[in-house]
Amino acid sequence: MCGIAGFNFQVNNEYILNKLYHRGPDEKTLWNDGCFIFFHTRLAIQDAKKGHQPFCFKNYLIVFNGEIYNHLELRKNLNVSWKTNSDTETLLHLYLHYGEKMFDFIDGMFAFAIYDKKKKKLFLARDRAGKKPLYIYQKGNKFGFASEINVFKFLDLDIDGEDIRLFLSTGFCESGYKEIKEFPPGHYGYFDGKLDIKSYFNIIDFYSEEKIALNDGIELVENNLITAVKNRIISSDVEVGAFLSGGIDSGLVVAIASKYTKLRTFTVRFNDQFDESELAKLTAKKYGIENIVIDVKIDFSEIRKIILNYGKPFFDSSAIPSYFVSKEAGKYVKVILNGDGADEIFAGYRRYVPLFYNLDKFASFFNFLLFLFKSDSRGLKMFIYRLLRASNKKGIRWYNVLLNDLFEDVYEINGKKIKYVDNFIKNLQFNNFEKLLILDFLFNLRYDLLPKMDIATMSNSLEGRSPFLSKYMLETAPRIKTKIKHFQTKYILRTIAKKYLPQDVVNTKKRGFEIPLTKWVNNELKEMIMDYLNYGFYKNFIDKKLVDNLINRKINLPEDKRAKILYLLFSLELWKVGK
Repeated sequence: MCGIAGFNFQVNNEYILNKLYHRGPDEKTLWNDGCFIFFHTRLAIQDAKKGHQPFCFKNYLIVFNGEIYNHLELRKNLNVSWKTNSDTETLLHLYLHYGEKMFDFIDGMFAFAIYDKKKKKLFLARDRAGKKPLYIYQKGNKFGFASEINVFKFLDLDIDGEDIRLFLSTGFCESGYKEIKEFPPGHYGYFDGKLDIKSYFNIIDFYSEEKIALNDGIELVENNLITAVKNRIISSDVEVGAFLSGGIDSGLVVAIASKYTKLRTFTVRFNDQFDESELAKLTAKKYGIENIVIDVKIDFSEIRKIILNYGKPFFDSSAIPSYFVSKEAGKYVKVILNGDGADEIFAGYRRYVPLFYNLDKFASFFNFLLFLFKSDSRGLKMFIYRLLRASNKKGIRWYNVLLNDLFEDVYEINGKKIKYVDNFIKNLQFNNFEKLLILDFLFNLRYDLLPKMDIATMSNSLEGRSPFLSKYMLETAPRIKTKIKHFQTKYILRTIAKKYLPQDVVNTKKRGFEIPLTKWVNNELKEMIMDYLNYGFYKNFIDKKLVDNLINRKINLPEDKRAKILYLLFSLELWKVGK
């Protein structure tokens, strides 16, 4: 795991290396041929003695962030006199041998650049889900790439108003800047003065394939999970730990991983409001695992820094405890396993259930009952309230209500990017259940959940590995139709879990990381939020009177929704002010 960057123009070398240092504190290097300069900071996981970067072979150079979990197996098909045991070297030779076909074989998380020194041509690629970040800067003839947006902050950047509108509407955005774009997951591209990008993976294609029978699917998923976990254990020369909640996703990962290594796990306990340590203890006891319970204590003086680490407007408040959990785990291990991605490909959220059974089609007939549910801010009543409202909406409006439910019924935000996403959603030729799964993978996972965990872990020099996002899982899960049964979410994983986990863990209902955001907004963060809202950047997009009415509770909204909107605006202002 590393930090990478490259530019075709002169930059302050130390500035770039320092901005990437937290991603790789073990080594800082650069390479410059006068046309392109490459930067690398290393978190030494594989072949600590020889796995230096940039790695060169003949006329080619590579800088790589990530892990190729099956690289030793892939080496068997390459007639190469290997210089290292590093997957960086494997990756370069896979490109030289297979070219663009290399992605048919790779299971890993990756963002990398390969430079042809003779042709002065750059090859860029990113993994299927977007586990590893890669951002592109383009302005005139200037071109650059980096692992994080903050690397580009020394440049003169223009605010992308369309991206900001998308953020205010949905809670996610690309970068907030016109010159900075995210290199899309599942794509590769060439740069030789202009950037040409092509797709090698699209999860939509797998939803369109012939479906796998449930029993066959369960067996296939279990075998794939075993392979994915095993590969993520053995492809590390340092100790591997795991986050262990009281749920089945991390529980399955831990249960399987414990067969291949002496595992140390970490469980979150958060201010007595989020405590799954007793359930996690059951799994840890079953497999004789040392489980460390982390009592997350929020240092509110660090919140500005945590949010600014993302380099773009970032709304997800669970980034705050994620940072502190990673900080504690990083004191023990360099590599951590997690259950990321399971909910989005195996239908783990309760909003999937009514859509699976087509209940949303009938919900519109009961909209006259909306007033009965609006007053409750949490729980089943709020879930029903949002379902009823979503039933009368289409496109991005429909998705917004089901996802974050921000301004959707309070203030209409329009823009070109919003219209683009709206048309994309409307043109998806799937039932609403599969459509929601696809959207959560393409938007929520890509722009929120994966960046959240990448920045939270890498800010603390900790590598996160996600078995559920393996090549095998992403090519299998979409093809299994029955993901919910007997009104149970993640039915496939629950069935597998019966073989591995205590019954209490299998039967537990999914609990999100319940951040006390309403309490924070009304108390600990109140003064800070009001100070930043005084800067008023939001007024370029939203009526100030509306915000004043939100602050003064002159709009009839549930308290948690009011808190979410104010936190959204706060994170926008903090990003704009930059300190």
